[in-house]
Amino acid sequence: MNVDTMRAIDRWLGIPLTFLLTLTLRLRDFFIPSAPARQQRILFIELSEMGSTILADPALRKAKAKLGAELFFVIFAGNRGSLDLLGTVPPENIFTLREDSLLVLAADTLRFLRWTRRRGIDTVVDLELFSRFTALLAGASGAVSRIGFHRFCGEGLYRGEMLTHRVAYNPHLHIAKNFIALVNSLLTAEPELPYSKQLISDEEISLPVLRFTEAELAGMRRRVTEQHPEYDPARHRLVLINPNASEMLPQRRWPAERFIELIRRILEAAPDVLTLITGAPAEQAEAEAQCAAVGSLRCVNFAGAVRLAELPLLYSISTLMVTNDSGPGHFSAITPLPVFVLFGPETPRLYGSLGNATSIFAGLACSPCVSAANHRKTPCTDNKCLQAISVEQVFAAIEPLLRR
Repeated sequence: MNVDTMRAIDRWLGIPLTFLLTLTLRLRDFFIPSAPARQQRILFIELSEMGSTILADPALRKAKAKLGAELFFVIFAGNRGSLDLLGTVPPENIFTLREDSLLVLAADTLRFLRWTRRRGIDTVVDLELFSRFTALLAGASGAVSRIGFHRFCGEGLYRGEMLTHRVAYNPHLHIAKNFIALVNSLLTAEPELPYSKQLISDEEISLPVLRFTEAELAGMRRRVTEQHPEYDPARHRLVLINPNASEMLPQRRWPAERFIELIRRILEAAPDVLTLITGAPAEQAEAEAQCAAVGSLRCVNFAGAVRLAELPLLYSISTLMVTNDSGPGHFSAITPLPVFVLFGPETPRLYGSLGNATSIFAGLACSPCVSAANHRKTPCTDNKCLQAISVEQVFAAIEPLLRR
């Protein structure tokens, strides 16, 4: 299903279903009050954004450390690989939902409801901001404690009233800290309205940095050689270019011709550099066209050349990466790689990478134009927020590393 179809289903089915499930849960709790949950088997829900699983990792690790809880996760099947990068959640505790069609999604949802009960899930943490579907999953999961963001006095999306711990979403706070606030609601001694009234430090949203053996790094260098036989690690540095962004928000893409011009500038300034255009297997044709437009043998089509789980290895042998605001900017946060992320419809104040990242953001009056209140859907068809970022501006940011 495409993104707009899923949004339409979430609206027209989600509103009545969340209302009905709210009534059902209230009637059940009135006649059969639930005992307090032990909060030992915690399920996190985050379906649609691969980068968000990285941003949520500090919250997951805090739940495990402070509560001694066993962690579970539910995510769309196509995004499953992002959870494997850090391995915080055991593979056997991950449930995937397929989004091929409404019928398939409905069948997987029924399987999910059986899965949660068989595993004795006592607590659900809904990490989503705007999905009524995830609110339904949390409400129907059978968990006694249900934690999520609530609109309170705001005019955000209606998601029912199924939460036992209603946390105030703070649109001025980085999303990783908002995720920590969800876990903090489970750590308070007394009920709060709203949750969570604690200070969250920058140290709490740090990520572990992965280190690899020389043999593992040498294996990735061989993979580069397979795509470009002239590559010599002793003579060449690698600069990664990630021009793609998910179809959920195509307005996040910097113009393709700007990437092409940037690559030319990089290759001219640094004769020892190879640029690798990265991406998913489905983006190979687009990457090949960009390589052809650059017109240099030192521009290599690397789209689909490595699996998602292998990206940290690629990042660990590279000099820097330039990317749109998308998954790779977050995946690289678990490596020391310097990353330059181009922002437009989103703001780095909320969704900046937690790694060694530099955000490049024009800050137009219309930007950011997507939020939790508008289902991350914008009417914009002319992303001047990214067009305002020039090739010269990006090159000036990366040039010190190229010259080093």
